[in-house]
Amino acid sequence: MDVSEAFASLMSPEGRVDPYPAYERLRAHGPVVQAGPGLYAVTGHAEADELLRDARIRVLDGHLRDQLMPSWRESPALSSIARSMLRTNPPDHSRMRRLAAGAFTPRRIGAMREVVAAQTDELIDAMATAGRGGNPVDFMAEFAYPLPVAVICALLGVPAADRPLFRRWAADLTGALEPEITPAELTAADAGAAELRHYFTELVADRRRHPADDLTTALVQAHDSGDRLTGEELLANLVILLVAGFETTTNLLGNGLAVLLAHPGAADVLRQHPQHAPAYVDELLRFDSPVQLTTRTSGETVRLGGVEVPAGSWILLLIGAANRDPRRYPRPDRFDPWRAQLNPLSFGAGPHYCLGAGLARLEAQVAFPALLRRLPGLASAGQPRRRIRLTLRGYDHLPVTVGEPQPATVGGAPAGTAIGSP
Repeated sequence: MDVSEAFASLMSPEGRVDPYPAYERLRAHGPVVQAGPGLYAVTGHAEADELLRDARIRVLDGHLRDQLMPSWRESPALSSIARSMLRTNPPDHSRMRRLAAGAFTPRRIGAMREVVAAQTDELIDAMATAGRGGNPVDFMAEFAYPLPVAVICALLGVPAADRPLFRRWAADLTGALEPEITPAELTAADAGAAELRHYFTELVADRRRHPADDLTTALVQAHDSGDRLTGEELLANLVILLVAGFETTTNLLGNGLAVLLAHPGAADVLRQHPQHAPAYVDELLRFDSPVQLTTRTSGETVRLGGVEVPAGSWILLLIGAANRDPRRYPRPDRFDPWRAQLNPLSFGAGPHYCLGAGLARLEAQVAFPALLRRLPGLASAGQPRRRIRLTLRGYDHLPVTVGEPQPATVGGAPAGTAIGSP
């Protein structure tokens, strides 16, 4: 199969649901391949890591979009993404990122552990109630979505009653992150973005009247105190912080649970020894990354993996493929939480390394041991349904049975047990 056929298989509905066979077809032609006119795909871990850190390689920001697609400003979805820190280059990116970074320091994230543990136990209790008598429970709806959305909404100061609003709006908006999108999908993405922008317009107005100790207030004050944040940047970054704050973690929780249920021996070790959760979470990120690709463009001609990439080329960094590069990870298709020096690229690298990576890791490190300990009978129930998405890989529906629940936890560990003890 030649490169164009391998790339077409990746872009197909089947390839979006299960991209790993297509990644291997592309990898057979090298770690960097030309997939079309002005289009390059990267499957190699070392090459992807190098490009993510290379100052000559840039995200497709508003200035570059003006050259390629001047109509982007008319799309609420594309403009929300392009005006946020997700799709801006230095110095604008550095300025925006600094304003939000204070909410994601290691100290602040560590201080949220007990809050995450308490929310985890509440959701497990609700799952146990819904699953009485062997009734199947949708893990995505009952746990994987509400846990991270509760955490990011608490950071932003979004009222708890509004949390159910965001799942569909965000799911529609993130369609605009796909490498290929139909007019119908863009219409849905625009509708989701418009709803989110309207919501945050009202929340911003409320925080001006009633400041609070939350990230929304901090960003509003940054806008109002000078030229550190424009009005469009304020709304765009609030939308992206909310959406990115739960979409990636929701997919990590769903993908991760499916992997653990398929590997009961490994799951039992984590159940008995929760101190191994950090290694498990990093291997889950590597094995089935919630973010499968990101895009870049070259500011000048670069040579990588034996291939010359001309200035102005569009580059697809296939994170899911890089995380299974056999040159970096022996037996990459095997789930193995005991790998040394994991360092998956699931949260990126370099200046655009995910701001909320530490928070997503914390939520997963708390959630998986708690789920396995409190629901020892947790099992798959029926056919899961994957989203037909490539950029953000996850489930729409993941049915499970929960079995007989065990007692709740204190501070993220079994009551009366020291955190981290086997």
